[in-house]
Amino acid sequence: MTLYTQREAALVLRLSERTLERMRTLGNGVPFIRAGRRSVKYRQSDIDEWIKGRVVRSTSEVVGRAVR
Repeated sequence: MTLYTQREAALVLRLSERTLERMRTLGNGVPFIRAGRRSVKYRQSDIDEWIKGRVVRSTSEVVGRAVR
């Protein structure tokens, strides 16, 4: 099992670390592992699944947000 730090996951996803932090707070990001009080890790398999769940066919599709 491959575990990534926040920095490594951000590089893989081509997102900023701050974006990953914001997504964790909002609950719409990649599932993560709390490896300690201040240590967050991401599994490769969770990153892959999160990416698969964000594939869309049209710009009008809503991804990662609840539709009201």
